[in-house]
Amino acid sequence: LYSSDHIGMAAGLNSVDPFVALIIAAEATTTLRVGPLVLNNEFHQPALLARTVISVDQMTQGRLVLGMGTGYAQVEHDAIGMRLRAPGPRVTRFGESLQVLRELCDIGSCIFDGDHHQIDISELGIRPVQRRIPFLIGGHGRRVVSLAGQHADIFQFTGLTHAADGTPSGGGFGIEQIRERAAWLTEAAGNRNDVIERSALVQVAAVGAAAHAEAMATERLAHYADVIDDTPFILSGSLEQIIDKIERLRRDLLISHFVVRDAEGFAPVVAALAGK
Repeated sequence: LYSSDHIGMAAGLNSVDPFVALIIAAEATTTLRVGPLVLNNEFHQPALLARTVISVDQMTQGRLVLGMGTGYAQVEHDAIGMRLRAPGPRVTRFGESLQVLRELCDIGSCIFDGDHHQIDISELGIRPVQRRIPFLIGGHGRRVVSLAGQHADIFQFTGLTHAADGTPSGGGFGIEQIRERAAWLTEAAGNRNDVIERSALVQVAAVGAAAHAEAMATERLAHYADVIDDTPFILSGSLEQIIDKIERLRRDLLISHFVVRDAEGFAPVVAALAGK
């Protein structure tokens, strides 16, 4: 179960704190893994975030997955009076944050002197339940994919490109662009390839003839008609068609982790894949 990290955006996007609701959800269950998808790194100082992350891992009995991204929306930063760095410095800061977080979460100490962060912590004083808190890193640009190769336990293909103000669009939904990112990840990961799970952030999941017809009638999905058969970001069609597509994506791109917004609507796919 994943939460989001937004504030001051248009109606319809949840602005709940990314961690508080997850603690409640974990408390109500016994095996459910939880995490933010994804934190806007620009909102967070990594040492303070590490303290929160480890605390939440303790409170969820070691079931936290830490989702991280660079942040992108100008409107959110304007809403709270926070400067949104240009893409280059933003990605550099993201890389520094990942390094600090990894050291503090793994060994409880970090000495770091970077362009954006100066950290001198010999003992954080709090340790997670998990030996290694999984980092999920989502993105589309080459530098972010390369950082995922170095730090991620899960890399999430998003297919999202951004306008100058950060407005996202599916400019990277084409399968060839995904293949290119997969090659970048393989190159950057080196001997870590076997430990990185590949994920897709599904924008539309419509299971069954009626749901598929309704989805196809929308202007949004019609815009992606030329990529719908292959892209991992749209799972729409009959139960058999969706299962076949998921199996192809796993075989061809090693994608074995899908994030969908409509858990109830997608449940028949999960049941079928589980052999139930």
